[in-house]
Amino acid sequence: MATTNPPFTITRLSPAIGAEVTGLDLTHELAPETVTALTDAWHEHIVLLFRGQTLDEDQQLAFAARFGTLVERGRPATRRHESADHDTSVTLVSNIRKDGKAIGSLPDGDMWFHHDTCYTENPCRASFLYAVEVPRTGGNTLFASSYAAYDAVPDELRDRLGACTALHVYDYDRPLNARLDIAGGLDSLRHFSHPVFTTHPKTGRKVLYVNRMMTARINGPDGDGLDAGESARILDRLYDIGEDPAHVYEHVWRPGDLIMWDNYCSMHGRTDFSPSETRLLRRCVIEGERPRA
Repeated sequence: MATTNPPFTITRLSPAIGAEVTGLDLTHELAPETVTALTDAWHEHIVLLFRGQTLDEDQQLAFAARFGTLVERGRPATRRHESADHDTSVTLVSNIRKDGKAIGSLPDGDMWFHHDTCYTENPCRASFLYAVEVPRTGGNTLFASSYAAYDAVPDELRDRLGACTALHVYDYDRPLNARLDIAGGLDSLRHFSHPVFTTHPKTGRKVLYVNRMMTARINGPDGDGLDAGESARILDRLYDIGEDPAHVYEHVWRPGDLIMWDNYCSMHGRTDFSPSETRLLRRCVIEGERPRA
């Protein structure tokens, strides 16, 4: 007998980005037509929220796998404090510590806006984050539409940067919200350059693809870095455009929330929260492709 799912409802969360899906229990198998409808809604809204879900790791992974190929966790350094009891495609995002060591990654404080794994040749296509335990206040996730950001870039800046790329860097030893310093070279740092303006491979829409946390400089059309001062000034303008509150949805987590977001056309950040409060979320990602202009 063919799988069928009940009708579901899509409700917009903000003018620029995000929608809540109600009426689906993600512990159940999804029919192909349901996956197609969700994919269409995802392409339209960028971020989809499913509240009140009770998912174990396998169920979360099975849902994510309907939208692409799962990626195993990153380089060993990112999982040095994680439990071996967890599937290799799952990352814990948590401030819980055992014997003084965090059980997951990115444990504390606020985080600047960023695109996941933009410092690699093929950044992840999408992320799926499930809330197990959350603080009473804070630790919210901010999602910004990179479509809306591109649309807001002045024409003169679009023309100037149309053939430029941006260098993205991840320094595992740098405090999350400290300015990148690449004066010492890039040999020990994960890095990759992508077009400043990319095209979404599914929707064909243009995207602003720079972020405050991981973008280190603007490269000119010939690949050489712009003057450091000029690059910094341009990036600050682009960051302000991308982080405009008009482009942002702030999600206040509840246990049982699952959010999936399109990493090609959004960036996200995190608000601060008390270190005395417990925060535990479970993350998995699916494979992506190299961004193109």
